Amino acid sequence: MSMNEKVTHVFHVHGMHCKACTVLIEDTCTEHPQVEGARVSLAEERVTVTGTFEGTNEEVAEELTALLREHGYTLSVGSAVRKAAWGDFVYAVPTAFLLIIAFLLLQRAGLTSLITGSQVSYGTAFLIGLIASVSSCLAIVGGLVLSLSASSAKEGGTWRTQALFHVGRFGGFFVLGGLVGVLGSSLHLGLTANIVLGIVVARVMLALGLNLLDVFRFTKKIQFSLPARFSKPLVAGSRHDHCFAPLLVGIGTFFLPCGFTQSMQLYALSTGSFIQGALTMFVFTLGTFPVLALLSFGSLNIAHKPWKGIFFKTAGIIVIALALLNIANALATAGIISPLFTF
Repeated sequence: MSMNEKVTHVFHVHGMHCKACTVLIEDTCTEHPQVEGARVSLAEERVTVTGTFEGTNEEVAEELTALLREHGYTLSVGSAVRKAAWGDFVYAVPTAFLLIIAFLLLQRAGLTSLITGSQVSYGTAFLIGLIASVSSCLAIVGGLVLSLSASSAKEGGTWRTQALFHVGRFGGFFVLGGLVGVLGSSLHLGLTANIVLGIVVARVMLALGLNLLDVFRFTKKIQFSLPARFSKPLVAGSRHDHCFAPLLVGIGTFFLPCGFTQSMQLYALSTGSFIQGALTMFVFTLGTFPVLALLSFGSLNIAHKPWKGIFFKTAGIIVIALALLNIANALATAGIISPLFTF
């Protein structure tokens, strides 16, 4: 085969969680000098790459995996048998149960709030931020942070790059979240609309939680998110060495196809208030900050930890519990069922 002849390879992708993963995988694959294009299907868990390759399928898969492995993804020629790792649930179920009970006790004591009728509380926004930071946020936002760091290092950059990124992220989420709240106000959403919106958000979270369990393949087909094409310029911008690039990329993460982020945006829309919408998104970002800061200024990489399966399954169970609680609260607000909790 000629070196310049274009060929197409299709590989099975291991380690994807949500639509944000597809953006990162496509962009990372195109870093390979022989790849001209890459397209990822989350539902089918595969990537199609086109380029001028000379090696076998297995050799190309190994070369691309070398680029993807730092983000927690690997490629294989055939569709591997799914390993559910049921043993992880032995640790994940009691851990998730204890954490949920702890949060409910904190709510009873008045120290935090997870349950506030048909709308999300700031406590829930923070908790969802924490969970997002070890799943979709750690994948795509973590990839952006690492890319920014690499671009900055070429120019002799320091911690300033990462700091500007997080400043842009906090400021962008606050202002844009407030604007989303104002948009909700202009739409004049009534009680019924807010209840329906709450159920829609719970449905998005339920799909995300099931997917984090990494047990059922169909869960990747029922995930909802906005089109990923808006994220392409953002990923490309993370490789720019302009002094304002980190700030703009941080602001731009508001538009990433992350289900967790978009569920919070829908909640911000339901508030109908600039301040409440802004604070909802700010607190969510605050929840993502600890893990992303460790990745930015340290060497955290959960993707390579031996306990990552337990971690993701624990997070998945908590997200599913939050989704079910929100559905129950929306139905209680509508008068269909009695409130599950009175505190």
